[in-house]
Amino acid sequence: MTGMTTSYAAQIIISTIPITGIIVGGIIVFFYLLWRNAQIQLMIKTGNYKPTKYNFSAFSLLTGILLTAVGLVLSILFIAIDGLTYSLLGGLIPFALGIGLIIFYKLYKPKDTNND
Repeated sequence: MTGMTTSYAAQIIISTIPITGIIVGGIIVFFYLLWRNAQIQLMIKTGNYKPTKYNFSAFSLLTGILLTAVGLVLSILFIAIDGLTYSLLGGLIPFALGIGLIIFYKLYKPKDTNND
């Protein structure tokens, strides 16, 4: 295929797809937060609301394992494709974040033992 170019209209339509996705995603998140807030307010008024405890330990372990795995795979892929270039940061950053979260999991001692 020699010198194939797409029309300007097709390029504009293709470039608006990510923008549209971000806008629609933002609208969905906004309305979820709005309706969740209204739900919690009604639960508080009726006396049915019980705040839940957030398990930082389990969150940091799960997120750390996932980020470490993704970062390791991306790092290996970027080394295989480009070698030691700046694109390698795309894999090393999530890898380092994952290792940091796993270290946090090991060091974190909750005040309340019923939290874990």
